[in-house]
Amino acid sequence: MIFAALAVIAAYLIGSINFAVIFTKAFKKTDIREHGSGNAGTTNVMRVGGLLPGILTFIFDAFKGFVACTVGKVVFDCVFHSQNTLFTSPFAGAYICGVICMIGHIFPLFFKFRGGKGVATSVGIFAVCCPKAIIIGLAVFAIVTLISRYVSLGSLVATIVVVSLATVFRTSDTPALVQIVSCAIMAVLIIYKHFENIKRLISGEENRIGKKR
Repeated sequence: MIFAALAVIAAYLIGSINFAVIFTKAFKKTDIREHGSGNAGTTNVMRVGGLLPGILTFIFDAFKGFVACTVGKVVFDCVFHSQNTLFTSPFAGAYICGVICMIGHIFPLFFKFRGGKGVATSVGIFAVCCPKAIIIGLAVFAIVTLISRYVSLGSLVATIVVVSLATVFRTSDTPALVQIVSCAIMAVLIIYKHFENIKRLISGEENRIGKKR
């Protein structure tokens, strides 16, 4: 139980490493949360800092979700190997640590609890927990974003698709209850963080890709 608790704590601390803030300070000597939309995420970094820091932000934010889930999966497999129950299976550990990592990303301990929206981090989480779902989700994101030119709309549609497909593609060693609850929490967090975007989409005031501010 101690090792499992340490894995969960580690997941939050990993999530709290906000690469949007780190890379914009490294490239532009400024805090991304004071510019653009104020969000510490990939899209705002690209708008404010440029393509390279934006790409790096996405890669590293996704990677920390991947690492947190992998740690949870490995640790739960090792410490609960002989008692593969609802909350002690390897994939339960992966999902639990994934959710905690996303919470750390959105409310980072190291950056005054002002983080991103969790979309890039969810890519790394589902790369471990349900690769098929995230591959399809990325394709949906690309299609919706290219057609609408709204990154936020692509993110929201892809989120719904991924959490739905994660249930469809669930393997026998993935606890259904843990998966459903974890996916629901992640979806709610992402939608909550996009609340202002949703309001702007409805009013027609959301920024499109390529539109001059």
